[in-house]
Formats: sequence, C-alpha cells, structure tokens
Amino acid sequence: MHVNDLQPTPTKVPWLLTALALVIGVLLDVLAPQPYTGLPLLAAAPLVAGATLSFRSALAVVVVTCVISVAVDIERGRPATPLLVDLAVVGLIGVLALGVNRLIVRQGRDLALARDVAEAVQRAVLPTPPREAGPLAVAAGYTAAQAEARIGGDFYAVQDTPFGVRLIVGDVRGKGIAAVAAVSVAIGAFRQEAEYAPSLVTLAQRMDEALARAAARSGPVTSSEGFTTAVLAEVAPDGAELSLVNRGHPPPYLVHGGALVRLDPTAPQLPLGVGLGDLCAVDPVPVDVVRLPPGASLLLVTDGVTEARDKGGTFYDPVLSRRMRRHFTEPEALVDALTKDVGRWTQGTHADDMAILAITRNRRPDPPPAA
Repeated sequence: MHVNDLQPTPTKVPWLLTALALVIGVLLDVLAPQPYTGLPLLAAAPLVAGATLSFRSALAVVVVTCVISVAVDIERGRPATPLLVDLAVVGLIGVLALGVNRLIVRQGRDLALARDVAEAVQRAVLPTPPREAGPLAVAAGYTAAQAEARIGGDFYAVQDTPFGVRLIVGDVRGKGIAAVAAVSVAIGAFRQEAEYAPSLVTLAQRMDEALARAAARSGPVTSSEGFTTAVLAEVAPDGAELSLVNRGHPPPYLVHGGALVRLDPTAPQLPLGVGLGDLCAVDPVPVDVVRLPPGASLLLVTDGVTEARDKGGTFYDPVLSRRMRRHFTEPEALVDALTKDVGRWTQGTHADDMAILAITRNRRPDPPPAA
C-alpha cells in the first residue's frame, strides 16, 4: 500500500465543480455591480479541491485562485487594501483546504490499516475451507453487514475426520473483539474435538464445555448475554448419510432436484456456551439423520440470511424463492445464487452479517463390471 493510493481520487466531477466556482466567481467580480463580488465562490474553489483532489492538485488550485483574485482586483481598479484583504481571505481558506486534504489522507491511511488488520484477523480466525473434503465439494461465502467491517461473529469450518466429513456453521452473539474471541474458541474446539469425539453429540458437548469455560474466564456472563448458536453436521465416509445436531441455530436446507427442503430439528436445543452441558448429558441431544443422494447439496446459513427483510419488513425464505428452484451441480453456484438473491430481496442493505456454507455430494461414476 502506498500513500498515493490514499489521496482523494481525482475525477471529472471535482474538477468541474472547482472550475465552475472559479468561472462564476470571476464573472461575478467582473460583471456584478459594486460592492457585490464573487470572492465567496473564488474561495470555495480551494475548499472543493482540498476535499476531493490530490494534495498537488489542491495546491495548484490554491495558487491559481490567489492569482485570479489579485488579477480581478487589479482589473476592477480596487485599492491596495481591499486587494490585500481579498488575497489574505483566499490564501487563508486555501491553507485550510490543504490542511483538510492532509487530514483526509491521514484518516484514509488509518482506516485502510484498520481494515487490513481486521481482514487479517478474520482470515486467521476464519480460514477458507477446502474445496474438497472426502466425497464432498465445498464452498463458502461471507458478507459483512457493513463494507467497512470485515469481522463479525459468524463462522464456519469443514474438516475431514476418521468419522467422516464434519462441519459447523455458527453465530456468536455480539460483535467486535469479544465475538472474535468466542469465534476463535468455537473453531479451535471444533477442530480439536472433531478428530476424536466419537459422535456429534459428544462433539457438541465438548464444544459447549469449551465455550462455557471461556465465558467464565472472561467474567460473569449469564446464559442470556453470551452464547453461540450452531449446526453441526457429519457426512458418512461414503457420502450417503448425513447427521445433524442443531443447537439453537437456523435450520439448514437440503437442495436436490430443483427444490429446497428445510431440515428442522426433531427437538429444539439450547445454544452452545450457556453452561448447561450437564442437562444435555442427562437428556441427550437428538441426532437427525437424512439421506444425501448423489448430486444433492446441504446448505447451511446464519441468521443474516433468514432474518433478511425487504422494504415491507417480510423475512427472506429461500424455500419460497423462485431463483433458488433450479438444479445446482456445484456448491459455488449455490452460494453465489443465494448471496445474490438475498441482495435482491434487501436491495443491497444487510442488517446482519451473512455466512453461507454449501457442500455437494460428488457424482462418481459406477465402477466398471468385473471381468
């Protein structure tokens, strides 16, 4: 990154506005009856240049404006005192405009640095999942609620384990550094325990304990103030069977044959990290098992999708969307179609971060018959 990249970008509009202010200011000075003058418009030209052009261009505009002010006063035959006063006013405003220009550059540099740091943290905490895992093709997408905020509490992870491909999509309550810390704990616990937990229920319990411990260390946090919703999934090594555990998260969708089917949990469960893991041990979390046909996809989302609203306040529902009723052979196309469809529904305004994870069972040709 170079400092020159942070300069206000010169375009035709700022130059036109600057030239227009100069021209009108000169015409008013020359043609308007005394004591009316175009000095205010002449002084506005450096301000426009300082806020929209590069430092060198703004400096050139300031010098040209000062020269024009002196030349017009001489042409009008004004005495030396008014001439010097006009020059002092234009020069002072020009200096202020140059100061504004440097301030804009400094703020742009600070903003760019902050965004780069946030993006680096986001990539470190939320790495890009592999394109393939076992019998699955994988794709993911993340859309921040604000373009300047590249970090949030939504997360996903995919891992090929001895038990099959395991994946998670979740949403940490809150924003900022606290949410990033919780995301780091959640993904770290998932990656560690996914290799050894014999079942999704055990994996969910161990993640629950890890998040509860992290919350306890950070201070007195009640169950209503800090929690993580998540859907944990496991695809069998042959890709034919899909197991799901939903801990208070929006349900995923099975996409196959041009239709979306919402996979609601058998029984509602508490989110992770609320410190009630013992209850889950007494009353085990139900595991929902569905078949995953060849070419079918599992679509997992966060509430940035399900709580997206149009101008009338109606929630978005991918099951009812005509644009989502088509055959998807690749997870990338599914993620891209959903992202664009939500953008159309909300007209480009996102009230919450939006994370999307899609997996597609590869269509593998049948083995040749034995000789």
